[in-house]
Amino acid sequence: MSHTGVRRQKSPGGVHVESLAQQITIDRSSPVPLYFQFAQQLQHLIESGVLPPGTRLSNEVAMADQFGLSRPTMRQAMQHLVDKGLLARKRGVGTQVVANRIRRQLEFTSLYEDLARDRRHPATELLSMATVPAGPEVAAALHVEEGAEVVALERLRLADGEPIALLHNHLPAGLVDLTPKALAGAGLYQLLRRAGVVLSTAEQVIGARRATAAEARLLDESRGATLLTMVRTARDATDRPVEYGSHVYRASRYAFEMTVAAH
Repeated sequence: MSHTGVRRQKSPGGVHVESLAQQITIDRSSPVPLYFQFAQQLQHLIESGVLPPGTRLSNEVAMADQFGLSRPTMRQAMQHLVDKGLLARKRGVGTQVVANRIRRQLEFTSLYEDLARDRRHPATELLSMATVPAGPEVAAALHVEEGAEVVALERLRLADGEPIALLHNHLPAGLVDLTPKALAGAGLYQLLRRAGVVLSTAEQVIGARRATAAEARLLDESRGATLLTMVRTARDATDRPVEYGSHVYRASRYAFEMTVAAH
């Protein structure tokens, strides 16, 4: 391991990562806190691609010694970037650079479409697809009788090969003919449009909660990690509910964005 703060390795393009010591300068006469100086410069190296996703950093003790910072200061700097979704701590691996957090505008689009638009190479793992009786919550959302047949989907959505979201959808039976192949290659809303369903409006609620053990395993997160949640009911041009979704997203990799207008 190099003593310059980063293991020398090749980026995906084959370029050796330069040492942090040559890239980061701490100005002790500056009023800017030391942890923030370090974090800001390291963030620039990550976002500019000098430190690509997958780069493994030295441990915090070694880096603190290298830059003449206290261990709490270095820990604060690293945690700042972990909180921003630029670094991740993994047991047995250490601290790694991760891909930039996906930011999604609150629009009437599917996650698959948003990822494709941002060139994040979306992929889907279909975990289950079955016709099931509607429970009380699903029946109320889709305006069907409790116990009526609905199609239930569970999918894992990936971006650039990394799990991002766990998606649960319910649709009225007979609305659209879905196949595993179709679901692997397109977003659900794309498939609905292809089937002639004219999507019009949606109601959605965004929240957050802790991951269950099963969710953490599928999303490659630690148990109890924070997940963003979104519950959405989509309607067609006749105001008929055509899809009810209940999804969870990795808060460390994903964020919702919205524009708020003054009245």
